[in-house]
Amino acid sequence: MTKKVFIIIIICVLYVWNSYAQQNKSVTERNLKIGLLIGNDESIAARNGAEMAIDKANEEEGPDGLRFQLLVRSMEGPWGTGSKEAVNLVFNEKVWAILGSHDGRNAHLVEQVITKTHIIFLSAWATDPTLYQAFVPWFFSCVPNDLQQANILIEEIVYKRKWSKITIVSDKSYDSKVALQSFLRETKKANKVEPMQLFYDSSNKNFKYLFEKISKNDTDCIVLFGKPTASKKFIQQLRQNGMNQPVFGTLSLLAEDRSDEEELTQLNNITLVTSGNWFDSEEVLFNKEYYKKYDKIPGAVAAYAFDGVNLIMEAIKHSGFDREKMQETMSNIHYKGVTGSIQFDEKGIRMDAAELIEIKNGILITLEK
Repeated sequence: MTKKVFIIIIICVLYVWNSYAQQNKSVTERNLKIGLLIGNDESIAARNGAEMAIDKANEEEGPDGLRFQLLVRSMEGPWGTGSKEAVNLVFNEKVWAILGSHDGRNAHLVEQVITKTHIIFLSAWATDPTLYQAFVPWFFSCVPNDLQQANILIEEIVYKRKWSKITIVSDKSYDSKVALQSFLRETKKANKVEPMQLFYDSSNKNFKYLFEKISKNDTDCIVLFGKPTASKKFIQQLRQNGMNQPVFGTLSLLAEDRSDEEELTQLNNITLVTSGNWFDSEEVLFNKEYYKKYDKIPGAVAAYAFDGVNLIMEAIKHSGFDREKMQETMSNIHYKGVTGSIQFDEKGIRMDAAELIEIKNGILITLEK
């Protein structure tokens, strides 16, 4: 090894060591940074939910208390942008933790970063169950993953209602494909059903060709995997064509904020997966405060981002402002959020995360497990 190469290696080691030394010092400044990674610049709901949590915390701390700061970065761009933004948040901005509100593919990129940097990464939207297969102790998720969602849907459809003729309708996005695969894997375990699979292009606005196949299959119920806008359009056209099959959907159908309660009627007589009935009533404090601040009724993206940031702030405080203790604190945390009670198993999976709600005449009813 030449002297020049040796010097370069020493400089790199000192740089990394200094970065971590700076990150792990006790809190001398009152400004604590939390990173938020979003799918693109149009992901306003996640930003709103996270900012609302930050604002409330700073207000409670008062002018002389701790100050939390949210740093938002978009993962939009060429493949790999997400990992670059995560690296920037860790090494340049020295955030205490990263909250992710984006798809599963980008979540895998961020997971690779935190594996090497040992910074907490809390997913507040990606439901891909393969994220847990790497057994990264700094990864946590506050949303029900695809396997949890599949299991509770199958329990309701197959075991409780005794239906066997199931039609799956899905778009071809990464998250939908992973959710579909999870559902098929779990139905195979049930050894009772073999769903019919139908696919559509998200840009398609007419689903007539799907309805013809559904009718021929004499379908008992329909399970939707897809983005909210297209899924709502599908449901609307389904009912307009006089087809009244029960429809089940995953958490993604609740993603978007709503402008008023009437929008909920578009999902009338639909059963959906969630983690608590936070949007049950206008009387819910979170709903009222969010509506007052942003003139919108919060959807799932905003609710989980709000809970996610609050979880991170709780972990920072309860770890004694010690970064090395944050992982242990998160692992043992018990937090009551707007999306329900949150605690994690040894893989960072949210325990008892999934439940079903049914929308009837604009009223949300929680179904018994």
